[in-house]
Amino acid sequence: MSQDDLRYEAMVEGALRGVVRQALEVAARTGLPGEHHFYITFRTDAPGVTIPARLKERYPTEMTIVLQYQFWNLEVTDEAFGVTLSFNDKKERLSIPLAAVTAFADPSVRFGLQFDSGGEEGGEEPGEGAAVTDLSFEETKAEAGEGETAAGAARRRDKTAAAKDGDEAAAPEPAGKVVTLDAFRKK
Repeated sequence: MSQDDLRYEAMVEGALRGVVRQALEVAARTGLPGEHHFYITFRTDAPGVTIPARLKERYPTEMTIVLQYQFWNLEVTDEAFGVTLSFNDKKERLSIPLAAVTAFADPSVRFGLQFDSGGEEGGEEPGEGAAVTDLSFEETKAEAGEGETAAGAARRRDKTAAAKDGDEAAAPEPAGKVVTLDAFRKK
């Protein structure tokens, strides 16, 4: 049996998506305690994503939503979640498979997760997987350019740091603590 047969990356990514699901389940059951709030970035073009057409036009590939004060009917299943949010004073229902989520953050405790987008620029690149970060999502969002999501800014920042070093695997970690699965991969 080779190392690839166990697919550790898929196991870890599945476990980390379980963290997202569990956090959403708590919010659905009891609301968000204290200062907790979630930034969730997802692929709008992923299979199973259901969002209003006008949002799909505005965000054809990726969108970030915030669950903080005004969200309704949060429902969570093993594979997806649905929530009603207000966009320009109009309530809209979104249904998002957990597999479509590319980033999840709770800035109140400086916690964040990033996942493979699995569809950006021709598909998954070898060696990419889930990452855990304690970077402030607000800091990352502040880095985002016009029309860019916070998750996109984080990926751009990480790729820029790697390109400067010339070797993505040996790239220095950005400010904050980012752990990628590559750090544990045998070369």
